[in-house]
Amino acid sequence: VQLQASGGGLVQAGGSLRLSCAASGRTFRGYAMGWFRQAPGKEREFVASITWSGSSTYYADSVKGRFTISRDNAKNTVYLQMNSLKPEDTAVYYCATNVRNNYSPHAREYDYWGQGTQVTVSS
Repeated sequence: VQLQASGGGLVQAGGSLRLSCAASGRTFRGYAMGWFRQAPGKEREFVASITWSGSSTYYADSVKGRFTISRDNAKNTVYLQMNSLKPEDTAVYYCATNVRNNYSPHAREYDYWGQGTQVTVSS
């Protein structure tokens, strides 16, 4: 599975961005998807995840109520809508897939990773 993340950019605090992650290669079917981020000098951290059906989602406390994860399986794409952005959201955002449909918050549970897209929030 190849994952291509896009949609990052520079935005002012309080603004919004929508990230996309398109999957190609092996079938996307049945896989859970997750978003993670890594800020300079920090470890990669969990942001949000979603099961194959979209019926279950999980968010980090730091983004709950501001970010929404969703997916369009017909397009093999998962999205991360980010609203009310804060400077502390600045990071490289990565999408990843779990072939066991486990929407775990732990990066080690994910099997394939995209290349990342930079999100910068100015104050």
